[in-house]
Amino acid sequence: MLRAIEKQILSSLKTAYRGFFVDIGPVVGKADKIWTVALNTDSKKTPILLLHGFASGVALWCLNLDALAAHRPVYAIDILGFGRSSRPSFSNDALEAETQLVQSVDEWRREMNLDKVILLGHSMGGFLAASYALHYPDRVKHLVLADPWGFPERPADLNTRMPLWVRGIVYVVQLSSKPLWPVRAAGPLGQWLIGKARPDLVKKFTPFLEDADDLIPKYIFHCNAQNPTGEMAFYSMMSGLGWAKNPIVNRIDTLSEDIPITLLYGSRSWVDSSASETIRALRPNSYINIQILAGAGHHVYADKCDIFNQYVVEACESDESIGKKADDTQPEKEGGDIAIVLSPQDRSSDENVPPGSGHTTVAS
Repeated sequence: MLRAIEKQILSSLKTAYRGFFVDIGPVVGKADKIWTVALNTDSKKTPILLLHGFASGVALWCLNLDALAAHRPVYAIDILGFGRSSRPSFSNDALEAETQLVQSVDEWRREMNLDKVILLGHSMGGFLAASYALHYPDRVKHLVLADPWGFPERPADLNTRMPLWVRGIVYVVQLSSKPLWPVRAAGPLGQWLIGKARPDLVKKFTPFLEDADDLIPKYIFHCNAQNPTGEMAFYSMMSGLGWAKNPIVNRIDTLSEDIPITLLYGSRSWVDSSASETIRALRPNSYINIQILAGAGHHVYADKCDIFNQYVVEACESDESIGKKADDTQPEKEGGDIAIVLSPQDRSSDENVPPGSGHTTVAS
C-alpha cells in the first residue's frame, strides 16, 4: 500500500525520478536497506540530500523536488526506521540511537559513492543533519536546516507556560515509547483520524495533488502503520515532545567553521527558533543565514514552498563563493537588522515575526 500511494503522489512530478533500495549492511540490523528517490543524477554539481521529519517519508517532498532538481542532483531518503526503509531495533540510549541514525546516513553516502553532499533536513531530519555534520564535517558542503527540532535546551518553566489542553496531548503521547500509538490503535480508522486531526497539513498539497485529501492522510498512515522502530528511536532521543535530551545548541560550537549554515523557520511554527541567534553567537567566523518565512508553520517546506525552494536553491548555489553570495543576496536594510520581504496579501502577518539580527530575513 505504501509503495502504491507513494508512486501516485510522485507521479505528479515533472522531473523523471528513480526509486531504489540502497543496501547499507549491518549498521543497526543484520541487513539494513534505505529507500531512495533520485532525480537529475547526471548533473555534475554537488548533490543535495533530503532528510524528512518525524513520522514522514520521501513523498512529502513532492512540492520541492522539481525545483531543486532543476539545478543539481537530488536524493531523498526514507530515514532508517521510517517509510519504506528497514525497521531495525535501535538503542534505548539517546546518544547511541542518534549515532546509529547518523551512521546509517553515512553508510548510504558511501554506498552511493558521493564525496560531499549538501544536507537539507526538516524537523527531526534537521537534528540528524546537524549531528551528521558534527560527526562527518568533511562530507558536508552546506547545512540547510528547515524548522529543525532538538536545537535549544528545554525551558525549566515549560509546563507552566503550556496551556492545559497542550499538556494533556503531550501526556497522552508520552505514555508510550511509541508516540504515534493512537494512530495504530485506531486500526482502519487511522487514515481518517489523520485527515481529521491535520486538515491543515493536507491542504498544503492540494495545489499539487488532485486527490490530496485522500492520498496525504493515507500516505502518512501507511508510513506509520508498520513496526515503529524509528519512532522508538525518536522517543529515546526526546525530552518531551518538542526537545532533545542532547540539544544541538550545546554542541554546535565544535562544528567546523568552514561549513555554512542556512536556517529556515516558519514564523507561526511551534518550534523554538531562539537557538538560531545562539548559534550565530557561537560561530562568529562562519556563514550563518537565518530566514523567517512569514505565515509559514512547522511544515515550512510546504506552507511557502515557492520561496522555500528559492532559498534552498540560493543556499546550494552559494557554495562556489559563499562570501560574495552573502553580500549580493541580502536585501537592503532600512532602520534595523531585519529585512522584511512580504507579498501584498501577507503584509499584515509580520506581527508573528520574532526578532533577529545579522543576515536574518523575514519573507513570504
